[in-house]
Amino acid sequence: MAVEKSPATVARDHGGSNTLERLRANIGPLSTMMRRELENTLPWYRRLSADERSSLGLVAQNGIAAFVSWYEHPSSPSWVLSDVFGTAPTELTRSISLQRALQLIRTVVQVVEDRVPELAAPEEQVALREAVLRYSREVAFAAADVYARAAENRGAWDTRLEALAVDGILRGENSDALQSRISALGWTSRGRFTIMVGPAPSEPNALFLSTLRRAAGRFAEDVMVGIQGDKLILVLGNVANPDSAYVRLSELFAPGPVVYGPLATTLAEATACAKAAFAGMSVAKGWSAAPRPVSAEDLLPERVIGGDDSARQVLLTSIYRPLVAASNGLEETLSSYLQGGHSLEAAARDLFVHSNTVRYRLRRVCDVTGWDPLIPREAFVLQTALIVGRLATPAKLAGTQSPKQPGKAP
Repeated sequence: MAVEKSPATVARDHGGSNTLERLRANIGPLSTMMRRELENTLPWYRRLSADERSSLGLVAQNGIAAFVSWYEHPSSPSWVLSDVFGTAPTELTRSISLQRALQLIRTVVQVVEDRVPELAAPEEQVALREAVLRYSREVAFAAADVYARAAENRGAWDTRLEALAVDGILRGENSDALQSRISALGWTSRGRFTIMVGPAPSEPNALFLSTLRRAAGRFAEDVMVGIQGDKLILVLGNVANPDSAYVRLSELFAPGPVVYGPLATTLAEATACAKAAFAGMSVAKGWSAAPRPVSAEDLLPERVIGGDDSARQVLLTSIYRPLVAASNGLEETLSSYLQGGHSLEAAARDLFVHSNTVRYRLRRVCDVTGWDPLIPREAFVLQTALIVGRLATPAKLAGTQSPKQPGKAP
């Protein structure tokens, strides 16, 4: 079996050259020339800080010294990481991109190639040039490996940090600490947070999460993804065209109900948004005709039945109390309309008013609450609000009602 000869051995076989000795003697001059060439040919190198230039210069100098050792005794590519890069991979990947690292390697190789006529006799120059090319190839592959590992480590760290940020939003952690975490992830949105919750794929992998982030990035300025058990969580910032965006994003979830919480204007409010989305998710099956996705606010009746106190408070503050405060018989008219089977005529007879008066008051109910009693589903929300309001009102006040008297349309 043939044994591979080192470049130095090949050179000696062609005439017993002292190329190796010349290389050893010129390590210092080559390093000086290399530093000068880096400053002259690479503008970005001159813009680096002194510490960064020192770290990169050390890498280049190690590269020349390691080439001399390799020239005499070639070994496997694994030596490159320790002999050339040493402890510098972290500084290297932080200071420059892979493209610039390869430019640096190319410059170092060019310096050595230009000095080949001075370092080797004419009959040995071809062997030395081939050795330089082989060496530069190994260093380039090693640099690519350094950057690939750094990218993997960054990706793993970002994934852990993202999971902590999503968990912090769900648990309502201190907003300053939470803001610091999401800022580290590159989050730029200062408001308009939306949380979507739905079923997660049975085996979510890195490719699925990457595809999900990329797709969500088309509709929102910022995106965070979290998986808790069988739930997939999307935290979105500044969603453009929410109605269409939510529908498109719901297609990325596994089959089943998808719920999005109310819009949060601050990071502190995002926790309440997430809780509403999770509460809606747990009772979404109670509304068999619910759209996909469905707003947590559209599931207020089901959430109240499921024991969600925040939904009860929403019904009280946004529907019942505004109705009572509006007076003009809105609460009484709404109650009569709902109890009379959603019949305008039945409500008019019960209240001793014209049906047009009932119709007008129901339009006022819609204006005051944002829910239209003429739409069956929204009427159900209003009816739940009336029940919640009466249960929350002291019995003495709840029983005090103005007597029904014939009236005229306003």
